[in-house]
Amino acid sequence: MQIILEKGALRARLAQDAGDVAAAQRLRGQAFLAERGDADRCDADAFDARCTHVLIEERESGTLVGCFRLLFLTRGAEIGGSYSAQFYDLSGLAAYGGPMAELGRFCAAPGRGDPDIVRLAWGALTRLIETRGAGMLFGCTSFRGADPTLYADAFGLLLARHLGPASWRPEPKAREVVPFTSIAPERPDLKRAARATPALLRAYLAMGGWVGDHAVIDRSLDTVHVFTALEVAAIPEGRMRLLRASAS
Repeated sequence: MQIILEKGALRARLAQDAGDVAAAQRLRGQAFLAERGDADRCDADAFDARCTHVLIEERESGTLVGCFRLLFLTRGAEIGGSYSAQFYDLSGLAAYGGPMAELGRFCAAPGRGDPDIVRLAWGALTRLIETRGAGMLFGCTSFRGADPTLYADAFGLLLARHLGPASWRPEPKAREVVPFTSIAPERPDLKRAARATPALLRAYLAMGGWVGDHAVIDRSLDTVHVFTALEVAAIPEGRMRLLRASAS
């Protein structure tokens, strides 16, 4: 068993075999597909075979309570083979010269709102990113449900404050694209925006992350998602100290 990090009653470890990956896929099915009545179906795709899978477990019982996966790329030229590239034209990031990592399928077991799970996951993620030397973390951040109007205020806030550099920003590619400008109110309600923004995206933004200028409707997972990226070198020093502390 290759343990990445242990804190309190939890541990984070690398998946060791097909059984571990299957367990993560079952948990993902419970987390992402239950609302569609598909809680008994695994969430699996062709990218799983290429990814590093991290399992968050209870130390005593071994019960799986969270998971995520990482796809490591040696340079930006490989980004066309990422999961996100199915939905976004990422050619602007192809010139990125250093290693990158795509974070995906970040979830906790339904009913497990324990913040320690999220903290341990970020600690494990930090350790892996620093070990592999990835300079940019990216992925699709999901909003539950396929109705983008529910998130108009959140998209308005992203449009006003968190757009990425124009040279790196993704271009539309997916079948169902929602430009932020087509839905965002002129003055978004900040409280509604905060409530509607997923915790993972809030964490990215608090560390200096950025987003593209449009959302994509993904009917297969019944979500609306936005492209999100974070340059490791751009993380504020205070935040980086907290991340490293969580990884120690």
